[in-house]
Amino acid sequence: MNDQSPRQAASSAKTAPAGKLLVTQEFAISGDTYWSDTGITLEPGQRVLISASGTLKYIDATAQNGPEGLPRNYRDLLRVLPLNSSGRGALIARIGDPDTAQPFPIGAKWEGVVAVGGNLALGINQPDKDAADGAYTVHLEVYAADASAGAKAATLAKRVASIKGFDKSLFSKIPRRVADKDGNPGDMVNFLILGSEDDMQKTFTAAGWVKVDATVEDTILHGILGTLSKEAYLTMPMSQLFLFGRSQDYGWAHAVPVSVVTSRNHLRLWKAPFTVDGQTLWVGAATHDIGLERDQRNNGVTHKIDPDVDLERNYVEKSLASTGLVAEVSRFLPANPMKEARTATGGSFHSNGEVLILKLAKSAASTAAN
Repeated sequence: MNDQSPRQAASSAKTAPAGKLLVTQEFAISGDTYWSDTGITLEPGQRVLISASGTLKYIDATAQNGPEGLPRNYRDLLRVLPLNSSGRGALIARIGDPDTAQPFPIGAKWEGVVAVGGNLALGINQPDKDAADGAYTVHLEVYAADASAGAKAATLAKRVASIKGFDKSLFSKIPRRVADKDGNPGDMVNFLILGSEDDMQKTFTAAGWVKVDATVEDTILHGILGTLSKEAYLTMPMSQLFLFGRSQDYGWAHAVPVSVVTSRNHLRLWKAPFTVDGQTLWVGAATHDIGLERDQRNNGVTHKIDPDVDLERNYVEKSLASTGLVAEVSRFLPANPMKEARTATGGSFHSNGEVLILKLAKSAASTAAN
């Protein structure tokens, strides 16, 4: 799992600051902190230096730890840490919307250039109900953007009324819903992505989504749910659903920042059999797992989704747009929009019928290929 998202937060840098010093401030981050708002809003291109000192001591740990955190061990598989790649008790940070911004490690010292601006928060890499004795002293310096230092701000998604090629004619070729292997209608199609396969994968990865294989999962759901960690549930394979006569090309999952194991944001993507304005079109269906329920087709166990599927569509928009890799965002209300229905497993859902459209910013590789 790629927990650090340089394009979303800040890119690593080792050169000395060249711009004007804008902010210098110190913070005390106590051992019972989950996230602490610094009150500082960073802008793209600014260079940030953070250093930290101090120690924490967890009651169940054999030794103290500094800002780098404790070495990871098997117990960490059962903990819901904000940043799974770092140890418990490590100093971490995030920039932007707390619902979608990806945490990144700070440790004892960190320097970087802000790619996408937003509010800066500091935190301790621990479950929200965890706590340790002690505190960290954190020193922060923010420098103005300086072109000679190589700072490069990411693209900010622009909200537009319409995107070329997305009209009634196009939507007449896109099914409103996906289906299971027996043809039973399921989740609604609620978002589209325009961009190359490589750019699509980079965008999801930068936003902290994890690629999940598609396979039949019924046989593994029974008997092991009680032993699953949050991380294991996140990567659990998705069942196969069908659109354009085939199962999904990609499945992506994103951790929900709560301790409930059986909760995750997840979606499926299909490559459309046609292009839009000469570019690849990806058709997606996104839902939010909120637990488990009985599968009305076979009395088995299946995922229960949040019936307000528009919330998940909006979450997809927020998380992907925050990476700086989305150029334009729009919405489209098709004719005869999907507003209320049941999934293939029997669960109900509702929507305002709008379909999200995300046009990705072309990378240098994509531009060269075209």
